[in-house]
Amino acid sequence: MEERAFAAAVAEQAGLSKEEAADLTRATLEALGNQLSGGEVRDLALDLPSGLAQSLPERSGGARPVPLREFVRQVSERTGLNEAEVTRGTRAVLTTLGQAVSGTHVQHALAQLPAEYRLLVSRPPSRR
Repeated sequence: MEERAFAAAVAEQAGLSKEEAADLTRATLEALGNQLSGGEVRDLALDLPSGLAQSLPERSGGARPVPLREFVRQVSERTGLNEAEVTRGTRAVLTTLGQAVSGTHVQHALAQLPAEYRLLVSRPPSRR
């Protein structure tokens, strides 16, 4: 899946403009990458379009997960979107990521994060 198609899918699922979705996607990937082990970041980057892969930070070492609430706050500060928009957007990014890259890579990445991230993806979106 190319970068524009990825952002368009996120925009549609999250109810955001394409520009907001593109910015949210980059911020989400960066914040996720900061939590994952270096090997997991490299695995995800291999399957992403180069523009999106560049959003992932270069890391080494083990995972450093943060609670979902802290993650949402960080992405909200970076994008200027409110927490509800970031939560919907994160769900959309993770769902689209699961469609764009190897399901195994996404499952391994989510396994390094608190369970609330996996629950976010498995819950249907709220329509506020």
